[in-house]
Amino acid sequence: MVSVPSVSLDLFSDAALIDPYDNYRALRDLGPLAYLENLGMYVASRHRDIKEILSRPDIFISGRGVMLNAVANDAYSGRVGLCSDGDAHRRTRSLEARPLTPSALRELRATIKAEADAVAETICREGRFDAVTRLAQHLPVTIVSSLVGLPEDGRERMLDWAAANFDAFGPLNDRTMAALALCEEMQNYAVTQCVPGKLKPGSWAAKLHEAADRGEIEEMEARFLALTYVGPSLDTTINATSSAIWLFAQNPRQWDALRERPAAIPNAINEAIRLETPLQAISRYALGDFELDGTRVPAHSRIILLYGSANRDERHWSRPETFDINRRNANEHLAFGHGRHQCIGNNLARMEIAALLAALAKRVRRFELHGHERALNNTLRGFKRLDVTVH
Repeated sequence: MVSVPSVSLDLFSDAALIDPYDNYRALRDLGPLAYLENLGMYVASRHRDIKEILSRPDIFISGRGVMLNAVANDAYSGRVGLCSDGDAHRRTRSLEARPLTPSALRELRATIKAEADAVAETICREGRFDAVTRLAQHLPVTIVSSLVGLPEDGRERMLDWAAANFDAFGPLNDRTMAALALCEEMQNYAVTQCVPGKLKPGSWAAKLHEAADRGEIEEMEARFLALTYVGPSLDTTINATSSAIWLFAQNPRQWDALRERPAAIPNAINEAIRLETPLQAISRYALGDFELDGTRVPAHSRIILLYGSANRDERHWSRPETFDINRRNANEHLAFGHGRHQCIGNNLARMEIAALLAALAKRVRRFELHGHERALNNTLRGFKRLDVTVH
């Protein structure tokens, strides 16, 4: 059995979050696992190993939380599907997933396409714009807020709450502490506002309460589950969209290839989220000892899974730093997770991004970058600002 190297590495400093890839490469080169001294946690950084961990929910559980701090784990464990296992997870996931199945989403296709065409037409008339606020945020905010059916009062806080939700996934640093206060505000909103009479009739949130009336879940559980639609359906999709624009701006020949062959859009989305993974890290709790590629994962340890590293693992990907919309195995990325806890909103995210890229491909020959600012978040990777001109 190979010993696990111990490292003094801060993956969550400002500098490391802005440019994480050298650290990821160093961790991959150390072996299947490393022990982070500053956090007292193990970290997995290779594609094969992370996929194996995600494939063993009997050992690596989510029910004790998937965040990197005890405060958030205690707050969310057992309350949301992301932080549950077994029958409890199957029960909540089946409810949450009902409006997000491919068949259920077909009804939205025309609406999403129309919205995508409208926003593409607007920004093309403007010429220069912020691709985050003017483009990437439009569909998730417009579509999702209506579908979830939350009350108008307080809805303007959704983007702040969604970002805070993912900041709270991190270790107990300053960002996490600030985010926990916003998460408490979000939970209070769930308790007081996500209730029958205040929700849009027929909306996703309203249907959760209908399930509670049938005895499928508890009434208070329905309130919290309503907000689980918000975080994953906003920031991750927004970051994936703006990152795709950033990548195409830097790789104009790839944009030419997509315009010539729009059928490549689904694979282009996979490639964009592989290279610039929106959710960079999550964790699991090891119930028992486990051997991972010749190293021992000790029972009762927490393991950080670096999705952003796995998706650039040179052991799995040829030319992993290259953006190639025709990459044959782009769909093998772990950006949406893997296994039982794979992101239930990935079909909606793909539909929204695909609609925007198709609308832009009909109207835009080139993206010209003028400047950008990265958004600092413990687990999300994306932009706060992305100044673009379209030609």
